[in-house]
Amino acid sequence: MDHSPLILAAQELGLALVQRGMMIATAESCTGGMIAMALTEVAGSSAWFERGMVSYSNLAKSDLLTVPAQLIEQHGAVSEEVALAMALGALSASPRIQFSLSVTGIAGPSGGSPDKPVGTVVHGFAWRGSGVGEPMSHRVMRRHYPGERADVRLATAHFALRQSLVLLQAAA
Repeated sequence: MDHSPLILAAQELGLALVQRGMMIATAESCTGGMIAMALTEVAGSSAWFERGMVSYSNLAKSDLLTVPAQLIEQHGAVSEEVALAMALGALSASPRIQFSLSVTGIAGPSGGSPDKPVGTVVHGFAWRGSGVGEPMSHRVMRRHYPGERADVRLATAHFALRQSLVLLQAAA
């Protein structure tokens, strides 16, 4: 599996974070730490990567990211509501963190359903305003990635990094 596009996206995101003096955190489920791996492949990432949390199980989502269990029960782990709660939980983990991203999905080969087929992933993003007293912003996006498990996971990680860059640039 070629991770070079992932590493390039991580480098570009890292540069944008440095330019803005921001730190990022990740909250990953279906990618199992792949996004954090890509970020830490970049030399000097400790200047802009604060932490990565792998919350693969529903209990971990609640324990690590303070996602309410009833939210998971009501909407399912792969939902806009849970992805947003994951991103907000990562953002609130430390005052040093100004941007967070989350991913929760069904990488396969099993686990899908008619309304959430294999390849369904929900991305969450949350960031603090640049000025004192500026409100927090967030975005949630549901996507579907084709292919085998490895393809879904890689596409998920790549989109998360690329979309983070887009959101940072738009917020500037």
